[in-house]
Amino acid sequence: MMRVRLPRLADDARGAAVIELALIAPVLALMVIGIVDMSNAFSRKLALEQGVQRAIERIMQTTAENTVEGTLKTEVVCQVDGTNADGTCKTSPITTANVTVTYRLECANGAAISTQTSTDADTFDDFVCAAGTTGEARYIEATVTDTYTPLFPIHFSFINGDGTYHLSATAGMRTQ
Repeated sequence: MMRVRLPRLADDARGAAVIELALIAPVLALMVIGIVDMSNAFSRKLALEQGVQRAIERIMQTTAENTVEGTLKTEVVCQVDGTNADGTCKTSPITTANVTVTYRLECANGAAISTQTSTDADTFDDFVCAAGTTGEARYIEATVTDTYTPLFPIHFSFINGDGTYHLSATAGMRTQ
């Protein structure tokens, strides 16, 4: 009787799919977790990019009662973080310390272009192009930085040593 059952049991493949699923399920779970974390990080980066671009568009309209740099930093924070119920800007998670405003002067003389860059508006105002320059262009640029902490701390090679993704976005415009 035992000899009859053993060959039939060896030919039975009913449990093979369950075993294969048990072997591949952890890999599939890790892939899904990675995709979720990467899409959340990308969503945060997109929010940074949109916020800094909207702030640049807004700065073209007005600087109100503040300096260009102050208005730009405040507007980036407001655009990225959103507003409270009373209409004031939220101050978390992005602050004005996360925003860098850079001024740039480009002087063209034929095919040669020289560039002067500063993060100080007063220094930028003192920039001048050399005599005989054929073209001059002034730019302002805002860069916002943030970190994203993954939902699941699975450390891949592209995550920084502190376990976060470092995100940044930049937008700029020509002022003259």
